[in-house]
Amino acid sequence: MQFAAKARYVWYTPYKLRTLVDVVRGKDAQYALSWLSTYGTQRSIPVIKVIKSAVANAKNLNNIDPVNLIIKEVKVDQGPIYKYFKPGAQGRAMPQRRRLSHISVTLESKETK
Repeated sequence: MQFAAKARYVWYTPYKLRTLVDVVRGKDAQYALSWLSTYGTQRSIPVIKVIKSAVANAKNLNNIDPVNLIIKEVKVDQGPIYKYFKPGAQGRAMPQRRRLSHISVTLESKETK
């Protein structure tokens, strides 16, 4: 059985989130949550929330214990890019781009494997 959760329009670039997600892909959900909580950046908070949401979906729908869940798939996709200008030297306008991300997590129970 598979359980999914998504978070859209996360205010971190996908390039910075993918390094976190690559570490926890294929691991236990409990291990992933404990590893991300000890990781020392603010970027890990949206990933933790999405994994916790998928674990809660599994518990509510089929009463599956979080120990029996494996992260099957984690994707961090590019969201919209906000483009704006900041003042630069000698009266110039320097273009800035603020990238957003979409995070999706799919969990699978160990019994189905």
